Amino acid sequence: MGKRKIDLEILQELPPWEWPEGTRDVLLDVLRDRSSSEAELLVAAEFAGDCTVLDEELVGALLSILRSGDRPEELRARAAIALGPILELADTDGFEEVAGLPISHSISEPTFHGIQTTMRELYQDSTVPTVVRRRVLEASVRAPQDWHEDAIRTAYAANDDQWRLTAVFCMEYIRGFEEQILEALGSDDPETHYHAVVAAGNWEVARAWKHVVAIVTSEEADRDLLIAAIHAVVGIRPDEAETVLGDLLDSDDEEIVDEVHEAFTMAGLFSGLDDPDDDDLF
Repeated sequence: MGKRKIDLEILQELPPWEWPEGTRDVLLDVLRDRSSSEAELLVAAEFAGDCTVLDEELVGALLSILRSGDRPEELRARAAIALGPILELADTDGFEEVAGLPISHSISEPTFHGIQTTMRELYQDSTVPTVVRRRVLEASVRAPQDWHEDAIRTAYAANDDQWRLTAVFCMEYIRGFEEQILEALGSDDPETHYHAVVAAGNWEVARAWKHVVAIVTSEEADRDLLIAAIHAVVGIRPDEAETVLGDLLDSDDEEIVDEVHEAFTMAGLFSGLDDPDDDDLF
């Protein structure tokens, strides 16, 4: 038990690509062992969702925890979130062959659909704890399905700040909520506001332009919100992004400079330029 705990502590200090050999086995052992402490389980569930280790057996262990009504709510919620990234990857890449070669996935197509089915069933079960249902919805929208739109509208209309936060997060992945996104930009809750900015950028919500520009030109913006606004500026009006964000390239904050470069690169704004740091660019 002591050695296993040390292994988990090591993982917390390393990026996934530097995890030691045998990490997947350690995580699987913790998740399957009913004697594991809740602290161990929470860490293992979080790391098991990383695509560098996730496979069919780890998916099975996470689903087992997610379905188990006798498990702690926070652990079940963590298991749901852990399955989000692989759903998005599989949904984006698909399972068909490309140029005669199969796309490499750590899960099969039947497993992918099995995760989706389980999540829909749990979301629709009112006896499942609220935090678990919220996390299930947040994870499942990363591979959009027809039922998500109504689920998000219901969550947003609920007289509950946490359900509304979940709804706005989900709007980052599901289109068709421009009015709700614009309303959420005025939220006093920092998390809801942040996710509304991300959603506005993802779906190119034109009426959010002044709002996101005000964030990037403010000297008091929270760092995470500023980063979200940088990407939203590029998403909404890429043709004006260089003018709006140019001054940030002179920031003393290297992370902010890197985020501007990343946003420009993803939008193709540096295409054909030898040096994105060229002083003549702006």
